[in-house]
Amino acid sequence: MDKKLKMKIRPAKQEDINVLLKFEQELIKFERPFDPTLKKGVISYYDISKRIEDENSYVLLVESNNEIVGSGFADIVKSKPFLKHDYFISLGFFYVKENYRSKGVNKLILNGLIKWSKKRGLSEVRLSVYDKNINAKSAYLNYGFEPNLIEMRLKI
Repeated sequence: MDKKLKMKIRPAKQEDINVLLKFEQELIKFERPFDPTLKKGVISYYDISKRIEDENSYVLLVESNNEIVGSGFADIVKSKPFLKHDYFISLGFFYVKENYRSKGVNKLILNGLIKWSKKRGLSEVRLSVYDKNINAKSAYLNYGFEPNLIEMRLKI
């Protein structure tokens, strides 16, 4: 990480919503080539504003020089009845501004979300990543995530 680059992590606030909505659109723009089933035009993956207020969600930001440069969230999700754990953490909304990539921003966010998850007493953490998103898959594997289930599709 660039030693001159000072970063801090903090929970998102409603005042951050415009920046976060732009991040969401940039994320969708980046992921469109991986998913031909996404609708054209402006779409939304997440209700970020609701997650900021929800006690079972945690939205984290990374700031550098008072600029928001990265985001991610954790949601507490009820497990299917056949699983060993009653609840798990679902991670999502990982976005890092281009100039801040490969500088440890995602790792800061992951560490913060994992810490929050442990405080909530949860030990199962899951996330979804497009199979063809090699950089993201590599980063999550390096962090310690393991592939678990592959979703497949057939267009008929």
